[in-house]
Amino acid sequence: MSEESVQIIRSAQCARIIAAISKMYGISLTEATDIYYLSETSNLIEEGVSDLHCRSDKYLAEEVWNEYCEKNK
Repeated sequence: MSEESVQIIRSAQCARIIAAISKMYGISLTEATDIYYLSETSNLIEEGVSDLHCRSDKYLAEEVWNEYCEKNK
């Protein structure tokens, strides 16, 4: 698979995770986007660590949200 194909797939996954965060936690897409891109989890997904990119969008949305909640206690 080409690097361009991988990037397209990752971009689509990011969009789905952001949409899931927004829907699951009742926040705007803008806020969900900020939360996602400021998370360590998004960096790990991008780097392919622990095959996180293979997890479901809902699971990853929950991980990002839990990370956000921990940071903002």
